[in-house]
Amino acid sequence: MSVDRVDEAGAAEAVEEAVTTTALHYYPVAPGVRLNVRSGPGTTYSIVRVLAEGARVPIFCQTPGSTVTGPYGTTRIWDNINDGEYVSDAYVKTGADGYIAPRCS
Repeated sequence: MSVDRVDEAGAAEAVEEAVTTTALHYYPVAPGVRLNVRSGPGTTYSIVRVLAEGARVPIFCQTPGSTVTGPYGTTRIWDNINDGEYVSDAYVKTGADGYIAPRCS
């Protein structure tokens, strides 16, 4: 009687190839800023929390909203950093003046 052996290294390699992952990048908030996180893309939305100085944020998507002037210019772009949480891109150092992530749907 023969026993088929599963090559564990080969199986792990196949799973690794089948799973596509995207590295999540975190962007720094402007130095010395405690940044308001809002419930929507604008200054009229409620503040849900405040980020500490030195915070870094992920950007899942971006959307237009109210115009804000900050350390990184004047913009209408708002960054979605978590479910129902937005910050103005004028306070996040993305290295670009425009959109760097997909538009929020």
